Order: sequence, then structure tokens, then C-alpha cells
Amino acid sequence: MPVDAPATDPRIPALRAQYREQKKDLFDGLRSGPGARGIRGALARLAGLTDETLRGLWRLDGFDDRFALAAVGGYGRGDLFPYSDVDVLLLLPEGSDPAHDDVLRQRIEAFIGQCWDVGLEIGSSVRTVDDCLAQSAGDVTVQTALLEARLIVGNRALFDAFRARFTAQLNARDFFIAKRLEMSQRHVKYEDTPYALEPNIKESPGGLRDLQVILWTALAAGIGGRWEDLHRAGLVTAHELRQLRHNESVLSAIRTRLHLIAGRLEDRLVFDLQNAVAESFGFQHRHAADGRIMLRASEVLMRRYYWAAKAVTQLNQILLQNIEEHLRAARGEPAPPLRRINDRFFDRDALIEVASDDLYQREPHAILETFLLYAQTPGLKGLSARTLRALYNARTVMNQSFRTDPVNRRTFLAILQQPQGITHAFRLMNQTSVLGRYLWVFRRIVGQMQHDLFHVYTVDQHILMVLRNMRRFFIAEHAHEYPFCSQLAAGWDKPWILYTAALFHDIAKGRGGDHSDLGAMEVRRFCRDHGVQQADAKLIEFLVSRHLLMTRIAQKEDLSDPEVIQSFANVVGNERYLTALYLLTVADVRGTSPKVWNAWKGKLLEDLYKLTVRALGGRAPDANAVIESRKREALIQLALASEPHQSHKALWDTLDVSYFMRHDAGDIAWHTRHLARHVRPQPASKIEAPSDDGKAPRADNPAKTIVRARLSPVGEGLQVLVYASDRPDLFARICGYFDRAGFSILDAKIHTTRNGFALDTFQIVSPLVPDHYREFIGMVESDLPPAIDSQVALPPPRLGRVSRRVKSFPVAPRIDLRPDEKAQRWLLTVTTSDRVGLLYSIARVLAAHQIDLELAKITTLGERVEDMFLLQGAQLQHNKTQLAIEQELLAVLEHN
Repeated sequence: MPVDAPATDPRIPALRAQYREQKKDLFDGLRSGPGARGIRGALARLAGLTDETLRGLWRLDGFDDRFALAAVGGYGRGDLFPYSDVDVLLLLPEGSDPAHDDVLRQRIEAFIGQCWDVGLEIGSSVRTVDDCLAQSAGDVTVQTALLEARLIVGNRALFDAFRARFTAQLNARDFFIAKRLEMSQRHVKYEDTPYALEPNIKESPGGLRDLQVILWTALAAGIGGRWEDLHRAGLVTAHELRQLRHNESVLSAIRTRLHLIAGRLEDRLVFDLQNAVAESFGFQHRHAADGRIMLRASEVLMRRYYWAAKAVTQLNQILLQNIEEHLRAARGEPAPPLRRINDRFFDRDALIEVASDDLYQREPHAILETFLLYAQTPGLKGLSARTLRALYNARTVMNQSFRTDPVNRRTFLAILQQPQGITHAFRLMNQTSVLGRYLWVFRRIVGQMQHDLFHVYTVDQHILMVLRNMRRFFIAEHAHEYPFCSQLAAGWDKPWILYTAALFHDIAKGRGGDHSDLGAMEVRRFCRDHGVQQADAKLIEFLVSRHLLMTRIAQKEDLSDPEVIQSFANVVGNERYLTALYLLTVADVRGTSPKVWNAWKGKLLEDLYKLTVRALGGRAPDANAVIESRKREALIQLALASEPHQSHKALWDTLDVSYFMRHDAGDIAWHTRHLARHVRPQPASKIEAPSDDGKAPRADNPAKTIVRARLSPVGEGLQVLVYASDRPDLFARICGYFDRAGFSILDAKIHTTRNGFALDTFQIVSPLVPDHYREFIGMVESDLPPAIDSQVALPPPRLGRVSRRVKSFPVAPRIDLRPDEKAQRWLLTVTTSDRVGLLYSIARVLAAHQIDLELAKITTLGERVEDMFLLQGAQLQHNKTQLAIEQELLAVLEHN
């Protein structure tokens, strides 16, 4: 047959049409069913269709009996997901070399090309047996692919020879160690939790890959590559066998529907596909009587996924330990020695092992004792397979009587009160489902998603992250992370109070209603049941009920207003409550997402704490004393910087009380160093008071626009000073520049001097600032002044793209415009989804209505923003203007 015959063979189009038609029928069947039960057979049928198509192409290309075609990887197992790659190995007889045989090379290329023409997304390797052995030696990835090789067509003897030689060369122990290390690295890459909000069905902890690791290592160990083989070998109980099959089917069914809905190879269960996948299983939104969605279809799906992933994680731990013991026994190595901990437990190779398999049924008190020992005993790394299995079999023991048993209650409280090991103990309790079975209220939030766009963990994982953050405040090795928190924690007498508050602060999420109030009810009941002293119980309840308060005030209120501080001080009541609330707040914000916490938010919280301490101690000086103190400190800093005596006076004469109340001494000194020489002294008669409309007089002291930037004193991003002649569109032009330059504004302090100049300070961040801050400082100082001085009309805002998460869980835009308590200024609060150009769009609307801005507090919570602006302007006294501003702002926010 000529070499190019297959390319023109009329049978190729017919084979392609047959394959695509049969594949379409299979896909249609997968879309309408089956569920988890029939998924294995459906995937096997898809693999079988692929086998038949490859055999047809093989025959058309005229490969003789010297060659063999094998399926490898997942396709080799006989499981083929709709859009997975078709991985094949073309085995050549020894002596064959396509690099030196043009006829063979062209035939192979034609075969591979025709596979793609037919519609097979093929991944191919062409090797002799010697090549396979050489390339797999020491390469666990190649070993894994070849381990499950299956003959499709061709020379059976050649394939059997390859299998025999490969199996003889494979070192089962080394392979096991390598796969376990590889699994650990993969878990870290995929957030090291089964509870990621957008998990990878295949690669995340608890995903299909964790099940495959078990089968790979079992196959390499000679046990077999099916679950039934592990059962026959005594490594899997009958119940575990059912669980393995069930959870593998659940994950496989979800992955299959995900492929079909995405229309491509997609293993990430991303937000914009979750509802579609859920609805393909028949899940529907659950609505309240008023029409609100109480439970999304995606939440039902994800909870099913999380429970399956959790079970896979537990089974993976048990079976890998059993396989390791099997390998050790096969090599004639003795089992690790047992070290007695007490009459109930042993230490086996740093793992807690029960003294008998029925320990927990006979002595239920031993269940919680397991985790108390885990926290108390240095060097322990986890639970043995025997203990994990015994805990799983004892799940029915953990009933209402178990939860109300006084001994168990004392043990649980003792775990909370341990000086070390608490974080690991509670994480292990959650992994083994003991935490949810003892604290039944906790069970309700296991695997519960959060649709607020700034939490990146499920509720239970967020709670454990907050507990971990709180614990780190009390560990000396972590004092460098948050020194002030560690300093406060060092003087705290009962850390377990804070741990308990952390455990309960979000425990009532997802019920409807205020979760803070509902959580306070739950923790009050917990404290009563566990005999917590009244004073401690009262503090814990306060922390749970008020755990959002400090964040709200720090990020949305004017901390330079003594009334704000005093009002907050009245709520907390004393320094002990304040310190506890501060520590919980920092731990909570840090536990939402790596994107949410930043140094600026940390500074706001710390400032609020210190100001409130003064107020609580009766040490809160009046405004004049605060100002004089800041002036004195700023003058000292100016003197240390060798600034001339009295050089500050011309500038300071143009500044009013509000400026000195809103800026600390360091900022005042920095401003003065850069601005004092540009402000000419003026007679008192020329420094006018604001007019009746609240606006400063027009500037009559000419000065060029001045922009200075420095690394932010709070340790993140840049701090930018702008001094320019005031104009209604000034804030909008500054925001527009930062938007175009790729900076995000964290905070803005807006001040208008008595001589009509704007003295504004911005906190801005960019991912590139830490490495290129000098270039960015130079760029901002040279490029921002001409942008401010420009006389051209404000350009329309850029239409920033919203993220996938925002599309899936949009935040309803809200505008709240109302006078402040003194009815002298107006507070504008904006809540919406974050996007590029948002702040500039808002500022542009305000500029169009000649509204002056006094203060801007920019709060970004993941992908949701909650911004507050303090406004003034005579126009705001008119209802028509208020309505127009609100409507225009809503139009801007809804224009995504």
C-alpha cells in the first residue's frame, strides 16, 4: 500500500462520521443521565467507542503485526471522560527508528493526523520497549502513565513483554514514596483543602486524583488496580468498599457533567458553571415565602461535592497507610514499635493508635480523649489507619447522649484550654467529622458556601482559619507577623475565651436573619452547658454578637471624630472587652481571603483600638489638646529633618482644625517639608473663613500643582500627596489618573485649605510597587500634575470587565445619601461589585454636580466594595439634586 494512501482513503470520512454520530449519542445519554450509579458504565462505553475507532484507523494505515497500540493514563484504565485526552503508546519492535526510516515515520504521522481528523484529541508517544524502560526509570510521571497501559490492537507478545519488563523494573516502595510526596505537593498547589470554593474535581484534595493515587500504589505493590482487589487483600472493609465506589461515582458524575456543560476539558468547578451543573442533576433553587433565594442549586451541588471530597480524604489516609504496611511486610521489615500512651492508646510511628478496634463502642469517652491526647502529646502527626477506621465505625455512638455527657463536655472544654496543639486538633476533629457530631450546630455549616465575594473558604474552613489566626497571636514564633496583636495576646490571661469566640462567630451563617445574634444564642447555650463562668460567658457572647462592629467603624466611620470614638467606647465598655474584640476582628478579617487583609486596614483597626483605649481610660483629651500634641511632635520631626525655624507657619496658617484631627504627626511633618516653601505668608485679613455655602474661597495665592509620593508608612503601596488649586473635578481627575495607571485607591483624605487649595492624601497600591517603587514614585510625581491641570473634559469611564465570581454572585448596587448627625454635611455610601474604573465613575458624577468631597473611605472586600464619602455643597439641600445624583450613580453601578 502506498504511504500516502490513508490520507485519501474514502473510508476515512465514513469512519469519522460514524465516530462522531456514536459519540454524540453517548454525550446525549450522559446529559440526560445517568447519575452517579451508572456513570462508570457510561465512561467505559465512551472508552470502548474510542478503542473501536483507533482499531479502524490502525487497520486503514496498514500497520503489520510487528507493532502494538496501547492505551495509557486514564484512558488505559478504561475510563474516558467526555473531553479528556486520548493518551496512547505506539510500541515499536526493537531496532525500529522513525528518525531513520522515512516510510515508518510518514505512516506514524499519517496515523496520528487521521486520529485528529476523526475527532480524537490524541496524546501520543512512540517508543520501543527499551525506550519505555529508559524514560520511566526514576520518572514517576512516566511510570504512572505506563502503569495502567492496556493493549488496544497489535502485537500481543510485544505488549506482554513490555508489561513484564516494566513491572520487573518498577520499585514499588520508591513509587509509593514518590506518589505520596507528589500528592502532598499537589494538595499545596490546590489550596491544601477539599473545601475550596472553586475546586478542581480532578486535582484538589479529596478529588479523583486522590482515589487514583490509591489504585496506582496498590497496582505497583502487586495488590491489583481495582477496589475489589484491595478488599480481597484485606486492606478495605466492605463498608469502605461501598464508600469508595459511591464517592468515586459522585465525583465522576460531576466531572462528566462539567465537561459537557463547558464543552471542553474543564476540571475546575468554577462559579459560572456551578448552577448549570447543579441544574443538570435536577437541583433547583429553594425560595423563601417572599421570593428570596434561601438555598441555591449550586449550594446543594457543592455540599454534595464537599461531603464526597471529605470522605475521599479520610479513605485516602486509611488506605495509603494500609498499603504502606503491606509494602513493609512484603519486604520483611518489622512494623513500627508501639509506645504506650495510656491504657487506651498507643503511639505508632507518631500516629495515635487505639488499643482495640472496638474501643470507641465500648468507651465513647475515648473519642474526644483522642484529640485531647493529640493536642497534649508533642511529636504526634495524626491518627493511624486503625484509629481512623475505628472513629468512622463509631459515628453512630456520637448521638444526643454523647453530646450531653458531662465527661465529654469537660473533655471538649479541656481541648479548647490546651496551651498548644489546638488548631491541629480541631482541624483533625473536623476532618474525621467528630467536631460536627459533637457540636451539632457546627455540622450545619460544614461545606456551606459563602456568596459574599470576599470569603474564599466554606464557613467551616473560615472558622478554623480564624481559630488558627487567633492561636498564632499566642505563639512567640509568629510574633513577627502582627507584633501589636502578639503584644496584646501576651498579656491575655484566658486564650480559650478567644478560641471559643472564634469557633462560634460565624456558626449561624446561612440560616436567614442576623447570624451574629443567632450565633450569640448558640454560644450562650454552649457556655451554660459546659459550665463556663458567668463573666467569661458574657464576654464570649459579646464577642460573637459584635464581631463585625469594629471592622465597620474602622472602615466606614471618621476616626478623627471624637464622638465616633466615644460611641464605640460606650459599646465595648472596658479595655478587656476592647482587646478581645480587636484580636478577634484581626483574626476574622485575615481569615476571609488573602486579598481582603492589607496593612492599611490593619492600621485603621490599630488606630481605632488606641483611640478607644484613651477614651475608656478617661485619658481622651479634648480636640485642642490632640492638635497641640500632634503639632509638637510634627515640629520635632521637622527639626530633626533640619527644616528652618518657623518654616511651617505659612502653611499651617492655612489649615484648620479638621486637618490636624485627620492627620497624624508623621503625615503633617511630611506635608510640611514638601509644601511649606510653596506657600507665601499672608496677612490675616487675606486668610478668609469659608463662605456660607461651606466652600473655601477661591485661591488667590498662586502655586503650581505639587505631587509627592513615598512608600506608605504602613508598609504597603504608596502614599501620594496632592496640593493643587481646588476645583470641582479635582478628585475625579486624580481618580481617573490612578485608574489609567493601574493603581487601586485604598484611602483618600480630602482637605481644602483656607486659601482655596486642595491638600489631599491617597493610599494607593499596585502589585508591582514592591519591586519597582522608585519608578512608580517618579512616574506618579511627573505624570499626575499635568493630568490634574488639564482643561479638557473628563473622559468617559472605562467599562471594566467584572470577574466570573461577580457574574455568578452579583451584588445588588445600593446608594445611601443622607445628612450626617449634625446636618452640616452629607454621607454617601455606595455598595456594589468591584470593577475597573468604579471610583472614577462615582467621582465623575459628583464632579458633574459641583459636589465637594471632604473624606473618602474606600473599602474593598474581595470583589465587593463598600465606599463612604463625606460630601458638602449647597446643591445637596435640594431634593431634586439628591434624586438626580442617586439615579446617576445607580446607572453607573448597574452599567457592568
